[in-house]
Amino acid sequence: MSKYKIIGVAASRAARNIWMLEELGVPYDHDPIHYTDPALKAAPYIDWNPNGSIPIFLVDGKPMFESLAINMYLAGKHRKFCGASSEDGGRCAQWTLWAATTLEPLVGQWAYHTMFLPEPERNPALAAEALVKLAKPLAVLEGELAKRAYLVGRGFTVADLNVAAAGFRVLSMPLAADYPHVKAWLERCWARPAALKTRRLRGDKI
Repeated sequence: MSKYKIIGVAASRAARNIWMLEELGVPYDHDPIHYTDPALKAAPYIDWNPNGSIPIFLVDGKPMFESLAINMYLAGKHRKFCGASSEDGGRCAQWTLWAATTLEPLVGQWAYHTMFLPEPERNPALAAEALVKLAKPLAVLEGELAKRAYLVGRGFTVADLNVAAAGFRVLSMPLAADYPHVKAWLERCWARPAALKTRRLRGDKI
């Protein structure tokens, strides 16, 4: 079996990869370097990820970056959580790209301007704008989840993990109750044992 190492503090996008590795039940090493650590801009980290950011994933010492892509790789390599057909695999990729391009930027905009940035730097107008713009993608997600328990096939897949990871903060938003299927699905995904373990490593109060 390949040797895996995930680099990045759990309170970051590295949590997505920790969650996936825990779902797979495979051994891995963890270097919990913080995303503000200047060491990321120096060797060996900068050689592994020229963006100077986390997460970084090493497979037998060979690097990979971008958290959602890492999860797609792991699902394909282990033939788990990627659906039962090539069509399912394509839909997993579809939802993963949707999470990265459509959902996550707006969730991040809201989170930065309500909880992450120091209060003097927060812009309530940008937070409100994000909520308005989230209505369309959340309606899309609500429509899909009104028809099925999970996004692809009949069970939990990497599509659910990647979208639920990108959309976790939706549960903290005032509009969450407007999308009951999305809310129930997020709670279901994040209640999985591997997700709960990841949340504890991240320092969440559960």
